[in-house]
Amino acid sequence: MAAESGKKLFVGPRFRRIRQQLGLSQTQIAEGLGISPSYVNLIERNQRPVTAQILLRLAETYDLDLRDLATADEDRFFAELNEIFSDPLFRQIDVPKQELRDLAELCPGVTHALQRLYAAYAEARQGETMAAAQMADRDVGTRYEANPVERVRELIEANRNYFPELEQAAENLRDELNVPAEGLYAALAARLREKHSIQTRIMPVDVMRETLRRFDRHRRQLLISELVDPPGRAFQLAFQLGLGECAQALESIIGRAGPLDDTPRRLFRITLGNYFAAAVMMPYPSFLAAAEALNYDIHVLAQRFNSGFEQVCHRLTTLQRPNARGIPFFLLRVDNAGNVSKRFSSGTFPFSKFGGTCPLWNVHSTFDTPDRLLKQVIELSDGTRYFSIAQMVRRPVAPHPLPQPRFAIGLGCEIRHAARLTYAAGMDLEKAEGTPIGVNCRLCERENCAQRAEPPITRTLILDETTRRVSSFAFSNAREL
Repeated sequence: MAAESGKKLFVGPRFRRIRQQLGLSQTQIAEGLGISPSYVNLIERNQRPVTAQILLRLAETYDLDLRDLATADEDRFFAELNEIFSDPLFRQIDVPKQELRDLAELCPGVTHALQRLYAAYAEARQGETMAAAQMADRDVGTRYEANPVERVRELIEANRNYFPELEQAAENLRDELNVPAEGLYAALAARLREKHSIQTRIMPVDVMRETLRRFDRHRRQLLISELVDPPGRAFQLAFQLGLGECAQALESIIGRAGPLDDTPRRLFRITLGNYFAAAVMMPYPSFLAAAEALNYDIHVLAQRFNSGFEQVCHRLTTLQRPNARGIPFFLLRVDNAGNVSKRFSSGTFPFSKFGGTCPLWNVHSTFDTPDRLLKQVIELSDGTRYFSIAQMVRRPVAPHPLPQPRFAIGLGCEIRHAARLTYAAGMDLEKAEGTPIGVNCRLCERENCAQRAEPPITRTLILDETTRRVSSFAFSNAREL
Protein backbone atom coordinates (compact mmCIF):
# COMPACT_ATOMS: atom_id res chain seq x y z
CA MET A 1 0.00 0.00 0.00
CA ALA A 2 1.71 3.16 -1.17
CA ALA A 3 1.40 6.32 0.87
CA GLU A 4 2.94 9.72 0.23
CA SER A 5 4.58 11.59 3.07
CA GLY A 6 2.04 13.71 4.90
CA LYS A 7 -0.96 12.13 3.19
CA LYS A 8 -3.92 11.59 5.51
CA LEU A 9 -5.92 8.39 5.41
CA PHE A 10 -9.09 7.40 7.25
CA VAL A 11 -8.76 3.67 7.83
CA GLY A 12 -10.32 3.28 11.27
CA PRO A 13 -12.07 -0.10 10.91
CA ARG A 14 -9.03 -1.64 9.22
CA PHE A 15 -6.69 -0.21 11.87
CA ARG A 16 -8.91 -1.71 14.60
CA ARG A 17 -8.93 -5.09 12.87
CA ILE A 18 -5.12 -5.19 12.76
CA ARG A 19 -4.85 -4.21 16.44
CA GLN A 20 -7.27 -6.95 17.44
CA GLN A 21 -5.45 -9.53 15.33
CA LEU A 22 -2.23 -8.57 17.14
CA GLY A 23 -4.02 -9.07 20.46
CA LEU A 24 -3.20 -5.53 21.63
CA SER A 25 -5.21 -3.01 23.59
CA GLN A 26 -5.47 0.60 22.42
CA THR A 27 -3.00 1.58 25.16
CA GLN A 28 -0.47 -1.06 24.12
CA ILE A 29 -0.50 -0.17 20.43
CA ALA A 30 -0.33 3.53 21.32
CA GLU A 31 2.85 2.91 23.30
CA GLY A 32 4.35 0.99 20.40
CA LEU A 33 3.57 3.77 17.93
CA GLY A 34 4.51 6.63 20.23
CA ILE A 35 1.07 8.24 20.19
CA SER A 36 -1.62 8.68 22.83
CA PRO A 37 -4.35 6.09 23.52
CA SER A 38 -6.96 8.77 22.92
CA TYR A 39 -5.53 9.37 19.45
CA VAL A 40 -5.75 5.62 18.71
CA ASN A 41 -9.38 5.71 19.82
CA LEU A 42 -10.10 8.60 17.48
CA ILE A 43 -8.32 6.85 14.61
CA GLU A 44 -10.41 3.71 15.04
CA ARG A 45 -13.59 5.79 15.06
CA ASN A 46 -12.47 7.57 11.86
CA GLN A 47 -12.43 10.89 13.66
CA ARG A 48 -8.70 11.36 13.07
CA PRO A 49 -6.58 10.38 10.05
CA VAL A 50 -3.57 8.08 9.96
CA THR A 51 -0.52 9.67 8.39
CA ALA A 52 1.94 7.81 6.22
CA GLN A 53 4.52 8.10 9.01
CA ILE A 54 2.24 6.27 11.46
CA LEU A 55 1.57 3.56 8.90
CA LEU A 56 5.29 3.04 8.33
CA ARG A 57 5.90 2.96 12.09
CA LEU A 58 3.10 0.39 12.41
CA ALA A 59 4.71 -1.82 9.76
CA GLU A 60 8.18 -1.57 11.29
CA THR A 61 7.13 -2.01 14.93
CA TYR A 62 4.89 -5.03 14.40
CA ASP A 63 6.49 -6.51 11.27
CA LEU A 64 3.34 -5.99 9.23
CA ASP A 65 2.68 -5.76 5.53
CA LEU A 66 0.90 -2.51 4.70
CA ARG A 67 -1.32 -4.51 2.39
CA ASP A 68 -3.17 -5.41 5.60
CA LEU A 69 -4.78 -2.00 5.15
CA ALA A 70 -5.82 -2.76 1.58
CA THR A 71 -9.46 -2.82 0.55
CA ALA A 72 -10.10 -6.56 0.08
CA ASP A 73 -12.54 -6.70 2.99
CA GLU A 74 -14.36 -3.55 1.88
CA ASP A 75 -14.69 -4.88 -1.67
CA ARG A 76 -16.27 -8.06 -0.32
CA PHE A 77 -18.57 -6.15 2.01
CA PHE A 78 -19.61 -3.87 -0.84
CA ALA A 79 -20.45 -6.86 -3.06
CA GLU A 80 -22.57 -8.35 -0.28
CA LEU A 81 -24.39 -5.08 0.36
CA ASN A 82 -25.01 -4.68 -3.36
CA GLU A 83 -26.57 -8.15 -3.42
CA ILE A 84 -28.84 -7.33 -0.48
CA PHE A 85 -30.00 -3.99 -1.87
CA SER A 86 -30.77 -5.55 -5.26
CA ASP A 87 -33.66 -7.39 -3.63
CA PRO A 88 -37.15 -6.22 -4.70
CA LEU A 89 -37.72 -5.43 -1.03
CA PHE A 90 -35.67 -2.26 -1.62
CA ARG A 91 -36.86 -1.38 -5.12
CA GLN A 92 -38.47 1.85 -3.87
CA ILE A 93 -35.20 2.94 -2.27
CA ASP A 94 -32.59 4.17 -4.72
CA VAL A 95 -29.36 3.71 -2.74
CA PRO A 96 -26.37 5.02 -4.73
CA LYS A 97 -23.50 2.58 -5.11
CA GLN A 98 -21.12 5.07 -3.50
CA GLU A 99 -23.22 5.12 -0.34
CA LEU A 100 -23.00 1.33 -0.14
CA ARG A 101 -19.23 1.50 -0.61
CA ASP A 102 -18.95 4.17 2.10
CA LEU A 103 -21.00 2.00 4.45
CA ALA A 104 -18.84 -1.06 3.76
CA GLU A 105 -15.65 0.88 4.46
CA LEU A 106 -16.68 3.02 7.40
CA CYS A 107 -19.16 0.77 9.21
CA PRO A 108 -18.24 -2.92 8.79
CA GLY A 109 -20.18 -3.77 11.95
CA VAL A 110 -23.37 -2.32 10.46
CA THR A 111 -22.65 -4.26 7.27
CA HIS A 112 -22.46 -7.51 9.25
CA ALA A 113 -25.71 -6.66 11.02
CA LEU A 114 -27.49 -6.02 7.70
CA GLN A 115 -26.18 -9.28 6.28
CA ARG A 116 -27.49 -11.28 9.22
CA LEU A 117 -30.81 -9.47 9.26
CA TYR A 118 -31.31 -10.07 5.55
CA ALA A 119 -30.30 -13.74 5.95
CA ALA A 120 -32.98 -14.16 8.60
CA TYR A 121 -35.51 -12.42 6.36
CA ALA A 122 -34.57 -14.62 3.38
CA GLU A 123 -35.00 -17.81 5.39
CA ALA A 124 -38.38 -16.68 6.70
CA ARG A 125 -39.46 -15.70 3.20
CA GLN A 126 -38.54 -19.14 1.89
CA GLY A 127 -40.88 -20.79 4.33
CA GLU A 128 -38.64 -21.29 7.34
CA THR A 129 -41.21 -19.83 9.69
CA MET A 130 -39.66 -21.60 12.64
CA ALA A 131 -36.73 -19.21 12.50
CA ALA A 132 -39.08 -16.25 12.58
CA ALA A 133 -40.92 -17.74 15.55
CA GLN A 134 -37.65 -18.17 17.40
CA MET A 135 -36.88 -14.51 16.84
CA ALA A 136 -40.26 -13.49 18.22
CA ASP A 137 -39.93 -15.69 21.29
CA ARG A 138 -36.51 -14.45 22.35
CA ASP A 139 -35.74 -11.52 24.57
CA VAL A 140 -34.84 -8.26 22.86
CA GLY A 141 -31.28 -8.41 24.14
CA THR A 142 -30.65 -11.96 22.89
CA ARG A 143 -28.73 -12.49 19.66
CA TYR A 144 -30.39 -14.55 16.96
CA GLU A 145 -28.31 -16.98 14.92
CA ALA A 146 -30.17 -17.14 11.60
CA ASN A 147 -27.81 -19.68 10.05
CA PRO A 148 -24.89 -21.12 12.05
CA VAL A 149 -23.00 -22.13 8.88
CA GLU A 150 -23.17 -18.59 7.50
CA ARG A 151 -22.27 -17.18 10.90
CA VAL A 152 -19.08 -19.25 11.03
CA ARG A 153 -18.26 -18.28 7.45
CA GLU A 154 -18.56 -14.64 8.50
CA LEU A 155 -16.12 -15.24 11.36
CA ILE A 156 -13.64 -16.91 9.03
CA GLU A 157 -13.90 -14.03 6.56
CA ALA A 158 -13.49 -11.50 9.37
CA ASN A 159 -10.14 -13.16 10.15
CA ARG A 160 -9.22 -13.42 6.44
CA ASN A 161 -9.10 -17.18 6.93
CA TYR A 162 -5.85 -16.82 8.88
CA PHE A 163 -5.38 -17.65 12.57
CA PRO A 164 -1.80 -16.95 13.73
CA GLU A 165 -2.13 -18.73 17.08
CA LEU A 166 -3.04 -22.00 15.37
CA GLU A 167 -0.32 -21.56 12.76
CA GLN A 168 2.32 -21.16 15.47
CA ALA A 169 1.01 -24.11 17.46
CA ALA A 170 1.08 -26.29 14.33
CA GLU A 171 4.64 -25.24 13.51
CA ASN A 172 5.74 -25.98 17.08
CA LEU A 173 4.18 -29.43 16.90
CA ARG A 174 5.88 -30.28 13.61
CA ASP A 175 9.22 -29.07 15.00
CA GLU A 176 8.77 -31.35 18.01
CA LEU A 177 7.79 -34.34 15.89
CA ASN A 178 10.57 -33.67 13.36
CA VAL A 179 9.33 -36.21 10.82
CA PRO A 180 8.83 -36.06 7.03
CA ALA A 181 5.34 -35.96 5.56
CA GLU A 182 5.21 -39.72 5.02
CA GLY A 183 5.98 -40.34 8.70
CA LEU A 184 3.43 -37.89 10.09
CA TYR A 185 0.62 -40.38 10.72
CA ALA A 186 2.80 -42.67 12.83
CA ALA A 187 4.24 -39.71 14.75
CA LEU A 188 0.80 -38.29 15.49
CA ALA A 189 -0.49 -41.68 16.63
CA ALA A 190 2.51 -42.03 18.95
CA ARG A 191 1.92 -38.57 20.43
CA LEU A 192 -1.74 -39.31 21.07
CA ARG A 193 -0.75 -42.55 22.75
CA GLU A 194 2.17 -41.28 24.83
CA LYS A 195 0.96 -37.81 25.81
CA HIS A 196 -2.82 -38.26 25.92
CA SER A 197 -3.25 -42.04 26.47
CA ILE A 198 -5.35 -42.27 23.31
CA GLN A 199 -5.02 -45.35 21.13
CA THR A 200 -5.65 -45.02 17.39
CA ARG A 201 -7.44 -47.87 15.64
CA ILE A 202 -8.37 -48.32 11.98
CA MET A 203 -11.77 -50.00 12.00
CA PRO A 204 -13.65 -52.02 9.35
CA VAL A 205 -16.53 -50.30 7.61
CA ASP A 206 -19.12 -52.73 8.99
CA VAL A 207 -18.21 -51.51 12.50
CA MET A 208 -17.99 -47.80 11.71
CA ARG A 209 -20.96 -47.83 9.28
CA GLU A 210 -21.70 -44.19 8.37
CA THR A 211 -18.98 -42.77 10.66
CA LEU A 212 -15.49 -41.89 9.43
CA ARG A 213 -14.02 -40.84 12.78
CA ARG A 214 -15.20 -41.33 16.35
CA PHE A 215 -13.49 -40.62 19.65
CA ASP A 216 -14.45 -43.05 22.41
CA ARG A 217 -13.87 -40.99 25.57
CA HIS A 218 -14.37 -43.86 28.00
CA ARG A 219 -11.99 -46.29 26.32
CA ARG A 220 -9.64 -43.49 25.19
CA GLN A 221 -9.69 -44.70 21.61
CA LEU A 222 -9.73 -42.77 18.35
CA LEU A 223 -11.52 -44.92 15.78
CA ILE A 224 -11.03 -44.21 12.08
CA SER A 225 -12.84 -45.97 9.27
CA GLU A 226 -10.82 -48.01 6.81
CA LEU A 227 -12.53 -46.00 4.07
CA VAL A 228 -10.48 -42.91 4.96
CA ASP A 229 -7.39 -42.54 2.77
CA PRO A 230 -3.89 -41.99 4.27
CA PRO A 231 -3.96 -38.15 4.05
CA GLY A 232 -7.39 -38.17 5.67
CA ARG A 233 -6.18 -40.41 8.49
CA ALA A 234 -3.30 -38.07 9.33
CA PHE A 235 -5.71 -35.15 9.19
CA GLN A 236 -8.09 -36.78 11.68
CA LEU A 237 -5.27 -37.48 14.13
CA ALA A 238 -4.05 -33.88 13.87
CA PHE A 239 -7.61 -32.67 14.45
CA GLN A 240 -7.90 -34.74 17.64
CA LEU A 241 -4.56 -33.40 18.89
CA GLY A 242 -5.68 -29.86 18.14
CA LEU A 243 -8.78 -30.17 20.30
CA GLY A 244 -6.62 -31.31 23.21
CA GLU A 245 -3.38 -29.37 22.92
CA CYS A 246 -4.79 -26.11 21.50
CA ALA A 247 -7.91 -25.88 23.67
CA GLN A 248 -6.83 -22.56 25.17
CA ALA A 249 -6.03 -21.02 21.79
CA LEU A 250 -9.32 -22.27 20.36
CA GLU A 251 -11.29 -20.75 23.21
CA SER A 252 -9.40 -17.47 22.88
CA ILE A 253 -10.29 -17.20 19.19
CA ILE A 254 -13.90 -18.15 19.85
CA GLY A 255 -14.07 -15.66 22.69
CA ARG A 256 -13.00 -12.83 20.38
CA ALA A 257 -16.02 -13.59 18.19
CA GLY A 258 -18.35 -12.31 20.90
CA PRO A 259 -21.51 -14.02 22.18
CA LEU A 260 -22.40 -17.13 20.18
CA ASP A 261 -25.19 -19.66 20.52
CA ASP A 262 -24.15 -23.23 21.21
CA THR A 263 -24.50 -24.45 17.61
CA PRO A 264 -22.28 -21.85 15.91
CA ARG A 265 -19.82 -22.04 18.82
CA ARG A 266 -19.40 -25.80 18.33
CA LEU A 267 -19.20 -25.43 14.55
CA PHE A 268 -16.57 -22.70 14.88
CA ARG A 269 -14.49 -24.91 17.19
CA ILE A 270 -14.66 -27.80 14.70
CA THR A 271 -13.70 -25.45 11.87
CA LEU A 272 -10.71 -24.16 13.83
CA GLY A 273 -9.71 -27.74 14.65
CA ASN A 274 -9.76 -28.52 10.94
CA TYR A 275 -7.65 -25.42 10.31
CA PHE A 276 -5.07 -26.60 12.83
CA ALA A 277 -4.97 -30.08 11.28
CA ALA A 278 -4.26 -28.65 7.83
CA ALA A 279 -1.53 -26.43 9.28
CA VAL A 280 0.09 -29.47 10.90
CA MET A 281 0.10 -31.39 7.62
CA MET A 282 1.28 -28.37 5.61
CA PRO A 283 3.34 -26.11 7.93
CA TYR A 284 3.20 -22.50 6.82
CA PRO A 285 6.87 -21.69 6.05
CA SER A 286 7.72 -24.88 4.18
CA PHE A 287 4.37 -25.04 2.41
CA LEU A 288 4.52 -21.43 1.18
CA ALA A 289 8.12 -21.87 0.04
CA ALA A 290 7.22 -25.04 -1.86
CA ALA A 291 4.12 -23.43 -3.40
CA GLU A 292 6.16 -20.49 -4.70
CA ALA A 293 8.99 -22.72 -5.97
CA LEU A 294 6.56 -25.05 -7.74
CA ASN A 295 4.42 -22.23 -9.19
CA TYR A 296 1.48 -23.54 -7.18
CA ASP A 297 1.40 -26.97 -8.83
CA ILE A 298 -1.32 -28.51 -6.67
CA HIS A 299 -0.71 -32.13 -7.56
CA VAL A 300 3.01 -31.91 -6.77
CA LEU A 301 2.26 -30.09 -3.52
CA ALA A 302 -0.20 -32.83 -2.60
CA GLN A 303 2.46 -35.46 -3.26
CA ARG A 304 5.17 -33.61 -1.34
CA PHE A 305 3.03 -33.00 1.74
CA ASN A 306 1.18 -36.31 1.58
CA SER A 307 -2.13 -34.47 1.29
CA GLY A 308 -5.19 -34.53 -0.93
CA PHE A 309 -6.08 -32.17 -3.77
CA GLU A 310 -8.86 -30.49 -1.79
CA GLN A 311 -6.67 -30.22 1.32
CA VAL A 312 -3.99 -28.38 -0.65
CA CYS A 313 -6.48 -26.05 -2.34
CA HIS A 314 -8.05 -25.19 1.00
CA ARG A 315 -4.64 -24.59 2.57
CA LEU A 316 -3.71 -22.19 -0.23
CA THR A 317 -6.55 -19.87 0.82
CA THR A 318 -5.02 -19.47 4.29
CA LEU A 319 -1.61 -18.10 3.28
CA GLN A 320 -2.23 -14.61 4.65
CA ARG A 321 0.64 -14.13 7.10
CA PRO A 322 1.85 -10.49 7.08
CA ASN A 323 5.08 -10.16 5.07
CA ALA A 324 4.81 -13.80 3.99
CA ARG A 325 1.71 -13.99 1.84
CA GLY A 326 0.82 -16.36 -0.91
CA ILE A 327 -1.50 -15.62 -3.80
CA PRO A 328 -4.92 -14.51 -2.49
CA PHE A 329 -7.01 -17.42 -3.74
CA PHE A 330 -10.72 -18.09 -3.55
CA LEU A 331 -12.14 -21.60 -3.32
CA LEU A 332 -15.51 -23.14 -4.04
CA ARG A 333 -16.75 -26.70 -3.53
CA VAL A 334 -19.95 -27.83 -5.23
CA ASP A 335 -21.72 -31.12 -5.84
CA ASN A 336 -23.13 -32.22 -9.17
CA ALA A 337 -26.48 -30.63 -8.29
CA GLY A 338 -24.81 -27.24 -7.91
CA ASN A 339 -25.08 -27.06 -4.10
CA VAL A 340 -22.26 -25.04 -2.57
CA SER A 341 -20.82 -26.77 0.51
CA LYS A 342 -17.63 -24.78 0.94
CA ARG A 343 -16.44 -21.33 -0.08
CA PHE A 344 -13.47 -19.30 1.06
CA SER A 345 -11.93 -16.14 -0.26
CA SER A 346 -8.71 -14.41 0.77
CA GLY A 347 -9.16 -12.02 -2.14
CA THR A 348 -12.01 -10.00 -3.57
CA PHE A 349 -14.12 -12.57 -5.42
CA PRO A 350 -17.78 -11.68 -4.71
CA PHE A 351 -19.36 -14.96 -3.66
CA SER A 352 -23.12 -14.83 -3.35
CA LYS A 353 -24.49 -15.49 0.12
CA PHE A 354 -28.09 -15.97 -1.01
CA GLY A 355 -27.89 -17.99 -4.22
CA GLY A 356 -25.97 -20.53 -6.27
CA THR A 357 -23.17 -20.05 -8.78
CA CYS A 358 -23.05 -19.28 -12.48
CA PRO A 359 -23.41 -22.43 -14.65
CA LEU A 360 -20.97 -20.95 -17.20
CA TRP A 361 -18.12 -21.32 -14.71
CA ASN A 362 -16.44 -24.56 -15.75
CA VAL A 363 -16.21 -25.85 -12.19
CA HIS A 364 -19.52 -27.52 -13.03
CA SER A 365 -18.03 -29.21 -16.12
CA THR A 366 -15.53 -31.24 -14.13
CA PHE A 367 -18.10 -33.97 -13.52
CA ASP A 368 -18.03 -34.67 -17.27
CA THR A 369 -14.20 -34.82 -17.30
CA PRO A 370 -13.36 -36.43 -13.94
CA ASP A 371 -9.68 -37.03 -14.70
CA ARG A 372 -8.89 -33.61 -16.14
CA LEU A 373 -7.98 -30.32 -14.52
CA LEU A 374 -9.83 -27.51 -16.29
CA LYS A 375 -8.68 -23.91 -16.48
CA GLN A 376 -10.61 -20.82 -17.44
CA VAL A 377 -10.46 -17.04 -17.53
CA ILE A 378 -13.74 -15.66 -16.21
CA GLU A 379 -15.03 -12.11 -16.32
CA LEU A 380 -17.72 -10.54 -14.16
CA SER A 381 -20.16 -7.96 -15.45
CA ASP A 382 -18.07 -5.11 -13.98
CA GLY A 383 -15.10 -6.20 -16.11
CA THR A 384 -13.11 -7.79 -13.28
CA ARG A 385 -11.21 -10.84 -14.56
CA TYR A 386 -10.11 -13.95 -12.71
CA PHE A 387 -8.14 -17.08 -13.56
CA SER A 388 -9.54 -20.33 -12.20
CA ILE A 389 -8.79 -24.02 -12.23
CA ALA A 390 -11.25 -26.77 -11.39
CA GLN A 391 -11.17 -30.51 -10.83
CA MET A 392 -13.52 -33.17 -9.59
CA VAL A 393 -12.52 -34.94 -6.37
CA ARG A 394 -13.82 -38.09 -4.76
CA ARG A 395 -14.40 -38.22 -1.03
CA PRO A 396 -13.90 -41.42 1.00
CA VAL A 397 -15.47 -44.27 -0.95
CA ALA A 398 -18.89 -45.53 0.00
CA PRO A 399 -19.73 -49.24 0.25
CA HIS A 400 -21.80 -50.70 -2.54
CA PRO A 401 -24.59 -49.96 -3.44
CA LEU A 402 -24.37 -46.42 -2.01
CA PRO A 403 -23.57 -43.68 -4.53
CA GLN A 404 -19.93 -42.61 -4.58
CA PRO A 405 -19.62 -39.03 -3.27
CA ARG A 406 -18.17 -36.59 -5.81
CA PHE A 407 -17.46 -32.87 -5.55
CA ALA A 408 -15.91 -30.25 -7.76
CA ILE A 409 -13.24 -27.90 -6.43
CA GLY A 410 -12.80 -24.51 -8.03
CA LEU A 411 -9.71 -22.46 -7.14
CA GLY A 412 -8.98 -19.04 -8.56
CA CYS A 413 -7.34 -15.66 -8.20
CA GLU A 414 -7.39 -12.24 -9.79
CA ILE A 415 -5.92 -12.25 -13.28
CA ARG A 416 -2.97 -10.12 -12.17
CA HIS A 417 -1.66 -13.03 -10.06
CA ALA A 418 -2.20 -15.74 -12.68
CA ALA A 419 1.26 -15.46 -14.26
CA ARG A 420 2.69 -16.99 -11.06
CA LEU A 421 0.71 -20.21 -11.64
CA THR A 422 2.07 -23.13 -13.61
CA TYR A 423 -1.41 -23.59 -15.09
CA ALA A 424 -1.18 -20.25 -16.91
CA ALA A 425 2.18 -21.01 -18.53
CA GLY A 426 2.15 -20.14 -22.22
CA MET A 427 -1.09 -18.16 -22.00
CA ASP A 428 -1.35 -14.53 -23.06
CA LEU A 429 -3.39 -13.47 -20.08
CA GLU A 430 -3.91 -9.94 -21.36
CA LYS A 431 -5.49 -11.17 -24.59
CA ALA A 432 -7.17 -14.30 -23.29
CA GLU A 433 -10.91 -14.07 -23.81
CA GLY A 434 -12.79 -14.28 -20.54
CA THR A 435 -15.98 -16.28 -20.17
CA PRO A 436 -18.67 -13.79 -19.11
CA ILE A 437 -20.20 -15.05 -15.88
CA GLY A 438 -22.36 -13.57 -13.14
CA VAL A 439 -22.36 -13.91 -9.39
CA ASN A 440 -25.60 -15.86 -9.81
CA CYS A 441 -28.67 -15.64 -12.05
CA ARG A 442 -30.75 -13.51 -9.72
CA LEU A 443 -28.08 -10.78 -9.69
CA CYS A 444 -26.66 -11.16 -13.20
CA GLU A 445 -28.00 -8.67 -15.77
CA ARG A 446 -26.38 -10.20 -18.85
CA GLU A 447 -28.83 -10.66 -21.69
CA ASN A 448 -29.35 -13.66 -23.98
CA CYS A 449 -27.80 -16.24 -21.67
CA ALA A 450 -29.02 -19.71 -22.60
CA GLN A 451 -28.06 -21.00 -19.15
CA ARG A 452 -30.14 -18.48 -17.21
CA ALA A 453 -32.30 -20.18 -14.56
CA GLU A 454 -34.24 -17.11 -13.41
CA PRO A 455 -34.59 -13.45 -14.37
CA PRO A 456 -32.55 -10.82 -12.53
CA ILE A 457 -34.39 -9.37 -9.57
CA THR A 458 -33.23 -5.90 -10.61
CA ARG A 459 -35.09 -5.94 -13.94
CA THR A 460 -38.72 -6.18 -15.04
CA LEU A 461 -39.59 -9.50 -16.69
CA ILE A 462 -40.96 -9.17 -20.25
CA LEU A 463 -43.36 -11.86 -21.48
CA ASP A 464 -44.15 -12.25 -25.17
CA GLU A 465 -45.95 -15.35 -26.43
CA THR A 466 -45.01 -14.52 -30.05
CA THR A 467 -41.25 -14.82 -29.50
CA ARG A 468 -38.93 -17.51 -28.14
CA ARG A 469 -35.50 -16.21 -27.29
CA VAL A 470 -32.24 -18.03 -26.63
CA SER A 471 -32.78 -17.26 -22.97
CA SER A 472 -35.96 -18.38 -21.25
CA PHE A 473 -36.27 -14.91 -19.75
CA ALA A 474 -36.39 -11.50 -21.37
CA PHE A 475 -36.25 -8.40 -19.25
CA SER A 476 -36.14 -4.63 -19.51
CA ASN A 477 -32.89 -2.68 -19.69
CA ALA A 478 -34.01 -0.23 -17.03
CA ARG A 479 -33.19 -1.08 -13.45
CA GLU A 480 -36.24 -1.33 -11.21
CA LEU A 481 -36.57 1.22 -8.43
